[in-house]
Amino acid sequence: MQTRNKRLVKNTVFLYIRMLLIMGVTLYTSRIVLEVLGFTDFGVYNVVGGVVAIFGFLNGAMSGASSRFLSFDIGQKNYDRLRKTFNVLLLSHIGIAVCVVILCETIGLWLLFNKLVMPENQMGIILWVYQISVISSVLSIIAVPFSSVLISHEDMNIYAYVGLAEAALKLTAVFLLTTIPGSKILVYAILLLGVQIIINIFYIIYCLYHYECCKIKICKERAMYREIFGFVGGDLIGNISVLAQGQGLNILLNMFFGPVVNAARGITYQVQGAVQQFSNNFTTAVRPQIIKLCAEKNFTEMFLLVDRASCFSYYLMWLIILPILLNTHYILTLWLKNYPEYTIQFLDIVLWISLVQTLKTPRTMVFHGLGKVKLVNAVIGTFLIMTFPISYIALKLGATPTSVFEISLAIIILTEFASVYILKKYIKFSATKYFVSVHLRCIIVSLISGIIPFLYHSGNETTSFTQLLISCCISTSSILVTVLMIGMDKTTKNNLLVTIKNKLHRK
Repeated sequence: MQTRNKRLVKNTVFLYIRMLLIMGVTLYTSRIVLEVLGFTDFGVYNVVGGVVAIFGFLNGAMSGASSRFLSFDIGQKNYDRLRKTFNVLLLSHIGIAVCVVILCETIGLWLLFNKLVMPENQMGIILWVYQISVISSVLSIIAVPFSSVLISHEDMNIYAYVGLAEAALKLTAVFLLTTIPGSKILVYAILLLGVQIIINIFYIIYCLYHYECCKIKICKERAMYREIFGFVGGDLIGNISVLAQGQGLNILLNMFFGPVVNAARGITYQVQGAVQQFSNNFTTAVRPQIIKLCAEKNFTEMFLLVDRASCFSYYLMWLIILPILLNTHYILTLWLKNYPEYTIQFLDIVLWISLVQTLKTPRTMVFHGLGKVKLVNAVIGTFLIMTFPISYIALKLGATPTSVFEISLAIIILTEFASVYILKKYIKFSATKYFVSVHLRCIIVSLISGIIPFLYHSGNETTSFTQLLISCCISTSSILVTVLMIGMDKTTKNNLLVTIKNKLHRK
């Protein structure tokens, strides 16, 4: 347990260093890209990429399967099977890439030319951007087994270095965007494709030379293909539901309101993506351990880790989200100067959605570790897919663009409770105790830690950087004190206090 905790802390530190630098680069480059492309082209780029992403729904399911099966084999120390698993996954991803190309070049093109709202004078350029997005998607799909091997071996330092290199390349791409003449949206797409090629080639070469399991040899054991695709089939509805809530709603917004609203949504999800990294890095480090504990059938230690991971990933998100919620207008103005209509409304709701989703991530890893994903994805996925038709009806009846996010939030809260009771079917535990130790604790921490920051902001709109810093300090202090007082279980709190005392004693 102690060895696992040390590895978890080490990997989390690597991931957070990576995340902070990537987030800084992303926020800076987003501002430049928005200025160079303008609201309309920025929205067009987001919705075109969204069309391609929709047809990558199989890749989403296979990505989860890759990490799960590789980590499971490592947990069981079955290295001969690990090599076979990697080769089955690689061949499967190549097949998925071929399917994505076929779907994009048929249904995708029909959707692009017949259903989406696009500037008619730019359709030639938009078609090129679309094809570049298809190529980028194919490269990402083929590289998934290699990056999954890296994560499953918990080599997060390499993962962090690659992330830093990617951030530097994207920064270079944005600099070139401002200097290269021609259609900016096309230039931007080509530059990002170049970054994608470099990063994916590195993953492939590194893994081929450093991991014995990555030696390519076609596996002909049909039972392994059936096992993996059986798992993928169970996970498929869940991934379709994610796309329905994400890119599906993005396309709906385009059909009803045009690309400028897509620009507002694109900005919103860039902020959400940056914020979510604070918890995602932690859960990325936790994921291999949860799956390995499942492989060892050590469910007591696994549930302890799941409870703590759920709470701490939520706290990490709340640390970032609370100051943003209190200072949304000033932060967006400071970051972008100008931003499209609805950006603030979208961002506020999406941040709450992210908070709720953070709680489910460690629990989802348990389903993957157990290999029991069919029922949970069928039930939860069906609920989430309903977001799309309900939103379509709401927009048809004249609802505002924000309604699609409000509907998403309501359905996600409903599914959070449903998935806990589904897990009880496979592992014996107290749902009431789980809700108290995770959900109730997080709600109480949020309410209590938000009192002082909200009182500070009541009647005062942030108008200077100094006020923003004060707000962040008050929010951070309030959250940290609240988490220390009531946000941890007794064992975790005692271990933390002992660690702090030992550090101080050494100094």
